[in-house]
Amino acid sequence: MERDFARAAALAQPMAAKWYDPVERAMMEFAIVSPLRAAMFIATIGHESAGFVHTREIWGPTSAQLRYEGRKDLGNTQPGDGFRFRGRGLIQVTGRANYQALSDGLGMVYVSNPEWLERPVDAARGSGWWWFNNGCNEIADTGDFLRLSIRVNGKNANGLPNGWVDRQRRFEAARVVFGQ
Repeated sequence: MERDFARAAALAQPMAAKWYDPVERAMMEFAIVSPLRAAMFIATIGHESAGFVHTREIWGPTSAQLRYEGRKDLGNTQPGDGFRFRGRGLIQVTGRANYQALSDGLGMVYVSNPEWLERPVDAARGSGWWWFNNGCNEIADTGDFLRLSIRVNGKNANGLPNGWVDRQRRFEAARVVFGQ
């Protein structure tokens, strides 16, 4: 229900109304259906999008963003790929290779039209696809939110994902709503 989604994601009604349907459909399509999976998914995409506000990575460019350029592990092999394939969607899919996999998986042409991942339906569906295809449902089923957060965003020098305190806060809020 939209009201539960709003509470779980800590969203005001207008923002919840914008995101509820796309997120709900993505969750159904990609089997993010248990209360624990739902709590972890909503907490994760809430953090990654700064509260469902950003579907495109804010570009400084920071030193970390400059390192996207030429990263073969992201498939960024052509000049400008780092910027062109910066994080998009609610989960911030990053890199030419991930955009290509997403394009292939969803039958869309995100490599040619990366900005499409900024649209609510594509942002939610693309994030659900990435989540599903990167084993996040299985990790969520273990209850290990730290491991799941590292899977999505990697870890810093302290062994924690960026924004760990915010991620935990969002997860606890969603857990309460979903009875976890």
